[in-house]
Amino acid sequence: MSLDVPTHVLDSAARGELDDAQFVAVVRDSLPYAWDVVSQAADDRLARPEAPFGEHEVPPPSERERGQLLRALASNAIRGALERHFGVVLAFQNCHRVAAFAPASVDSPIYREFISPRGQVLNQSPELRDC
Repeated sequence: MSLDVPTHVLDSAARGELDDAQFVAVVRDSLPYAWDVVSQAADDRLARPEAPFGEHEVPPPSERERGQLLRALASNAIRGALERHFGVVLAFQNCHRVAAFAPASVDSPIYREFISPRGQVLNQSPELRDC
């Protein structure tokens, strides 16, 4: 199970009353490593307004943390909630490179290059092959 959902949140969801704030709190508490990575990428974007995007490039310290990051970014619901919460559009390469783009940048050449097959291939290295 990728999320630890408290009973009161399950009850809210069953009644059709689940809101983003409740869901984001579940994600933050269940996937703390992924939360920190996305938070750092979003903070980096804000701290460096001249940069085309914020990013986090530190490989996860273990498979447990890598799993959290993959679950967060592979789930449409989780990824979407993180993007809305932090006000960014996330992009992901390899097992660890997370970029946070301003929503207005999504159609930019830099964004398109980051998410392109070419961008993915250029970000490969032998030490990242197994991630």
